[in-house]
Amino acid sequence: MLSPINIPLESLNLLTLAPMLVPIIGALLILVVDLFKGGLHKSLYVVLSLLFLAMDFFALVDSSVVFTQDGVVLGMFDLMLIDGLAILAQFIIVVASMLFIPLALTHKRFHEFAYPEFFALFLFMIAGFQFMVASDNLILIFVGLETSSLALYTLVAMHNRDKSFEAAVKYFTMGALAAGFYSFGAMILYALTGSVEINKIALVLAANGYIDIGFVLVGVVFLLASFAFKLSLIPFHTWAPDVYEGASASMAGYMSIVPKIAAFVVAMRLFEFLIHSGIVWLEIVLYIFVVVTMTAANMWALVQTDVKRMLAYSSISHAGFVMAAILIGTTQSNSALFLYWILFSFTNLGSFSMLWISRQKHLPDHQTSDHSYDKFAGMIKTAPVAALIMGLFMLSLAGLPPFALFWGKLYMISSAVTSGYTVLALIMALNSAIAGYYYLKLIVYMFMKEPVVGIDGNVYVSNATLALKTIIGIAAIGTIFAFLAVNPLLEFITAFVYNSGY
Repeated sequence: MLSPINIPLESLNLLTLAPMLVPIIGALLILVVDLFKGGLHKSLYVVLSLLFLAMDFFALVDSSVVFTQDGVVLGMFDLMLIDGLAILAQFIIVVASMLFIPLALTHKRFHEFAYPEFFALFLFMIAGFQFMVASDNLILIFVGLETSSLALYTLVAMHNRDKSFEAAVKYFTMGALAAGFYSFGAMILYALTGSVEINKIALVLAANGYIDIGFVLVGVVFLLASFAFKLSLIPFHTWAPDVYEGASASMAGYMSIVPKIAAFVVAMRLFEFLIHSGIVWLEIVLYIFVVVTMTAANMWALVQTDVKRMLAYSSISHAGFVMAAILIGTTQSNSALFLYWILFSFTNLGSFSMLWISRQKHLPDHQTSDHSYDKFAGMIKTAPVAALIMGLFMLSLAGLPPFALFWGKLYMISSAVTSGYTVLALIMALNSAIAGYYYLKLIVYMFMKEPVVGIDGNVYVSNATLALKTIIGIAAIGTIFAFLAVNPLLEFITAFVYNSGY
């Protein structure tokens, strides 16, 4: 008779699960509250969501203290991995989510915020992203990936407009294809190494001298295609502009930040050990991805007539810019990635939120889309504060000093030069200059053109709630005064990345 297996509770290290369990418990609580007492005001669900996000934040602070004292921590049969990358990524995910969720307090009647399920799905999505970044197990990463993706598809559809349904279907279809690519790639690596843990896969492949390099090539190509979908790298980007256009403006801004940092961390764990092993073809493929994504997305952004689609292509270009860190694969470049994305989070979420204050249910005759450039013409006369703030965000996205994103671009290009990628650094600088044109184009419309008056006499509708003004104000302050925090923030990030072995 087989004797029972006794597993000490301490060995499971359940505290590694705490940051993920908090949003899951919050989501379940919201569903239970709605089950027993329906029809409650959405402000209750906003407060509950913020409360559990704050608890999640403090759980992450505890994890960071443990990591600082004990180093990398494993838990739950080594499925959970709490290292510097996991902690930094989760901080970005949770803080960006805390900035996003108060926007639900808008007085505009957006359908999604009327449903408690929106807030429950939002918290489930956050837990999925956290599982993705806090593991090197390919199966658990897949579970987190699908949990977050399925919730996000539904959140996009809940905006309840024709373009929203179209966007959700496109996102779901492309996401399903990406999930299939991921599964197939993970299966090949498991067949080659007998493990689904990235660290063990790296050890087995190195010990065998990469003798099955052809099969490794096939597996990595499938995984690379999967993450190229998630990061909207060209040519796997086709869903992104349509999905961003179909989602609400603030949700589009959120999608350009949080899902991508989770994908960046997994890509960092998965591809950097292969690059360090001297697999030249992977380095060449990533180099092509980075250069083509930066350049082509900028070219498409130049010809857009809708500001929201311009920002969508701009986000694709920024993703390509940051992907260079994974190609370079040094502690400096990985630290630059996190710094860049933290600064980008403030600026880009602020930019998309600014689109929200002028949303119109019915388009005037002189507008071809909800966020056409003509809508912003002469804004300095009709809404001067909004024009100044939007101009600030555009200058930051363009990388002009001393605004936030300038420092992210500076450190990223510096890491490329330090590692010998001089040509790549020049291409990155050139793309930043090209991007400046379409950001300045919006500024020209706002400050140098006359307002376009429609038949109804309306020129620009600025109808922001206190919550929206607060979030935009926080983003603006972060954008202006980022230079005061860049050095201590970079030291904090570098310490976590270096102690994780990246």
